[in-house]
Amino acid sequence: MSHIALSDVTLHYDDQGPSDGLPVVLVHGHPFNRTLWGPSVRALVVAGYRVITPDLRGYGDSGVTPGKVLLSEFADDIAALLDHLGVERAVVGGVSMGGQIAMEFRRGRPERVLGLVLSDTSAPPETEEGKEIRNAMADRLLAEGMDGYAAEVIGKMLAPYNVTDLPDVAAHVLGMMRATAPEGAAAALRGRAERLDHRDTLAAVDTPVLLVVGADDAYTPVRDAEAMLRLVPHATLVVIERAGHLPGVEQPERFNEALLGFLGARFAGGA
Repeated sequence: MSHIALSDVTLHYDDQGPSDGLPVVLVHGHPFNRTLWGPSVRALVVAGYRVITPDLRGYGDSGVTPGKVLLSEFADDIAALLDHLGVERAVVGGVSMGGQIAMEFRRGRPERVLGLVLSDTSAPPETEEGKEIRNAMADRLLAEGMDGYAAEVIGKMLAPYNVTDLPDVAAHVLGMMRATAPEGAAAALRGRAERLDHRDTLAAVDTPVLLVVGADDAYTPVRDAEAMLRLVPHATLVVIERAGHLPGVEQPERFNEALLGFLGARFAGGA
């Protein structure tokens, strides 16, 4: 684990694999940390890719910024990290909120994105009802902490059958959620409530795109991924069976097969 001190926060990250490998940045969702990507990191490193996995500010080992953190600020942090590492262009991927951050990064810095990997995420802006729900949840997390929330949502983060069938995975996901600082989670929720419409961002993408979704995702169902595919018809869509919102840990072999197949087919020549 390494870290970078920005002007207002310290970010922790892992940079694994060969330094001359194709750079792949993987951005975790809410309320997790970089260890969410463990199975994919191992597979990618074995295949010769350079894999960069940050803890977003407010999550994992990184510092906490209270109040509100916009998706654009998370994207700025990723840009600063890549600058620090001397990486000009990378494949940028993310799951859920991490996918929205990847799209925000692409919106502001298209020249730095070799390709996108968008897992279990959505492109439209937040609805008015959604804004109220996210801000109310932020208030609740600050008042109550993460434990009750984690217990309530584990059956949506993972497909309900995987909560019982994959106890080690469920324990890992619960552990990440419970360990997240409420102030960091709340700040991200408030920022995410103000997220931009990324449908135009996606429609303008001319680089390779992989869309992945769990077949039983309750938060961003398959129809959301299909709507994104209509915006980016040259994209590849893979539906992962027996998975919910986090197919990378629920069905890592299937997820990694899709990821490695995409990278191998679309970036055979490297960066």
